[in-house]
Amino acid sequence: MPGRDAFGTILKRGDGAGPEVFTALGNATNLSGPNLSRDTLDVTSHDSPNRYREFVGGLINAGEVSIDINYDPDLHDVLVEDLEDTEPRNYQLVFPAPITATWNFSAVMTGFQRTAPFDNKLTGTLTFQVSGKPTIT
Repeated sequence: MPGRDAFGTILKRGDGAGPEVFTALGNATNLSGPNLSRDTLDVTSHDSPNRYREFVGGLINAGEVSIDINYDPDLHDVLVEDLEDTEPRNYQLVFPAPITATWNFSAVMTGFQRTAPFDNKLTGTLTFQVSGKPTIT
C-alpha cells in the first residue's frame, strides 16, 4: 500500500461546553502523536524456563501530542489558558480524506514554546500529555 498524504491534518481544541464544539488550531506545520507505549512487568521467577526473564504487559501510556505552528499571537496566545489549567481538555486529531479518521483524546498542555529568530518567521511548538485512552472514530 502506498503512503498517505498528510496535508490537511488538523488538531482541534474542544471548548468544554455541552455539546462540545471543536475549533481548529490554525497554522499547523507538523503534528506528532499520540505516541502510545506500554510498560512491561517482570514476572521472572526462580523456576522461569532456561533462566530467561519473562514479562507481561503493564499499563499503557497514550504519550504526548506535539504540534509545530507558524506562531500567531492573535490565534495561539489563548492556549496559555490550557497550560495554566490543571484539568484535561478534549482535543481531536482529524486526518484528511481518504483516511477520514479522527483520534479523540483528553490532554493536559505541558509546553508552549515560541521562537522568534531575527532572520525567519515566528514559530512555536505546543506539547500535550494525553490522559486516558484515545478513541478513533
